[in-house]
Amino acid sequence: HQKSRYLVVGALNTGVGYGIGVGSYMLGHPHLSLIEIGVVSNVLAITFSFVTYKCLVFQTQGQWLREYARAYLVYGGTALLGIALLWLLVGQLALSIWFAQAIIIVLTILISYLGHSRFTFRRS
Repeated sequence: HQKSRYLVVGALNTGVGYGIGVGSYMLGHPHLSLIEIGVVSNVLAITFSFVTYKCLVFQTQGQWLREYARAYLVYGGTALLGIALLWLLVGQLALSIWFAQAIIIVLTILISYLGHSRFTFRRS
């Protein structure tokens, strides 16, 4: 059931993250730079995702700060992988952006699940 919950909560997190990104832009522009808006919206979206995964999917107790820091490592790793794969698939192999992004999303979901289940929210 954990994998099913992960997919459902992940879909929720994606929608909320999109809303946070657009909302941050609508509220912050032109008073904040796009970089500032991006940083704020990412921190809010990652925090929301962390809380929902912790409480609804992996259901771990305590260790909020430790798990939060680990979640950032997982998100950072998948972001770097996504950028590298985008460069490889579109820039070097000339795949369409649509197909490349689909591959990247599937890999990111799998790697994020493994990262969160075996690292971020690992039980002793």
